[in-house]
Amino acid sequence: MIPAVYLLAVVVFGFAATLLRLPPLVGFLAAGFLLGSSPLPNLEFVEILGDLGVAVLLFTIGLKLDLRVLRRKEVVGTAAIVIAVLALLGTALVAALLALGLDLGATTPAGVAAVGFALSFSSTVVVVKLLEERDDSGSLYGRIAIGVLVLQDIAAVAYMTAASGRLPSPWAAALVLLWPASRLFGKVLDRIDHREMRALFGMSMALLPGYLLFDLVGVDGDLGALIMGALLASHPAAKELSGALFTIKELLLVGFFLAIGLDGVPGTAAFALAGALLLLLPVRSLIYTLVVRVLGMRRRTSVLTGLALTAYSEFALIVVNTATDHGLLGAQWPTAVSLALALSFVVSAMVNHKPAALVEWMSALLPHRPAGRLHPDERPLRLEGVCTVVFGMGRAGRSTYTRLYADGQKGVLGIDNDATKVEELARQGFNVLEADATDRQFWERLEAVHVATVVLAMSEPGANVHVLEWLGRLNFDGRVLAIARYDDEASAMRAAGVDAVINLYEGAGEALARAAEALPSAAGSPGRDGATPA
Repeated sequence: MIPAVYLLAVVVFGFAATLLRLPPLVGFLAAGFLLGSSPLPNLEFVEILGDLGVAVLLFTIGLKLDLRVLRRKEVVGTAAIVIAVLALLGTALVAALLALGLDLGATTPAGVAAVGFALSFSSTVVVVKLLEERDDSGSLYGRIAIGVLVLQDIAAVAYMTAASGRLPSPWAAALVLLWPASRLFGKVLDRIDHREMRALFGMSMALLPGYLLFDLVGVDGDLGALIMGALLASHPAAKELSGALFTIKELLLVGFFLAIGLDGVPGTAAFALAGALLLLLPVRSLIYTLVVRVLGMRRRTSVLTGLALTAYSEFALIVVNTATDHGLLGAQWPTAVSLALALSFVVSAMVNHKPAALVEWMSALLPHRPAGRLHPDERPLRLEGVCTVVFGMGRAGRSTYTRLYADGQKGVLGIDNDATKVEELARQGFNVLEADATDRQFWERLEAVHVATVVLAMSEPGANVHVLEWLGRLNFDGRVLAIARYDDEASAMRAAGVDAVINLYEGAGEALARAAEALPSAAGSPGRDGATPA
């Protein structure tokens, strides 16, 4: 009966949040606080489900992670500078509140520093969900945000290891064997069908050689799940594997958001701390924005990164719990930080729901920077000598590019947002550019579109239609050819005036029919008129 009440609360509050045009996670947080303050007993498995959700989330991040991104100065620099600045600000704010009489139990100077350090992180769960909803994981600001989050998570794990005083087991060195073992896992994945076994395989990789194995040798299990995903990121089926886990991950994360509020409604001191920490959120966003801008990004990229990374991290609660367990903080601190964490999720969700006007306003406030001083990925794009652009260099895009080149066409350019794929195609002699054509910044960087033909060959649902909308805004008057996976997508593109639309499934069926007609009739089999040849 009690699980049914929990489920009802989650559904009702989640639906209410969507009616208010807020992300469902806001409703899940509200349901958690309501259930936590009610006489109903806490269900322990809710927190377990949440922990599983975070592990699977980190695994899916790893599946999309390009480790080279972590070496870029805009990622390393942002993570290092922001952690240092926000840790100092957080420590100073907490110390000031304690001096003014804030009472959350016994507090030591080391505990205050731990709280400040914990408040320097941003929420992996919130940011990744935000990027997935916008389909911006492959955008430049999305890659920067995810890279910063990964480095922050590593810093948090390092702190928890140091604070515990427990060094990893000597067996931890054997974890390097997972790198060659990942090739074996990849071969297993090749032989698994495309239905429920894909999802089960992904779950087992995240939780067994990922979370459990790392935890057994004294290394944070969440970090293990992330690393396991990264080891499988180069596999051709990594994207499909991530998609197979999407619904499972979303359902498990409901437990994470619900568990935050299950300790009940905090006291007055906790509300005072949470209120003060909420006032720090605009400062956090501004610091991220300014640091990313200083490191050479465009104004819009800087603002989007700052807004995305506003919310406090779930790792803050873990760090504070660790400090409490070691006697550095009183027992009320985790509850107070939980409240601040939940409220920051709400604020971040509201700010990032439809941020276009806010992004434009904040971008206008930042000083202009000459194009020559921008990061190479942010400088204007010039497509001199390009006659045909192929958006999406998957199988269909590569085939189109190869055929055009074989037919003697010059000036063919392929565009794709997968850095690894672009690098490999460039080695093979393709003229390719790494860019996300569904991201507004790509079109803002284009000085003009003077090509004769555009081929829309992206496989993501809706991506080709999105690019077509941008071409319309730029008054493109050349030829447009496109592929489609779904009838409604094909109809939308035909209605928009696309010169030729190929439905992949219909096209495959027609090709098979033509091939069947071309085959000679087998002896004893019916001919085309249904009669058996004599």
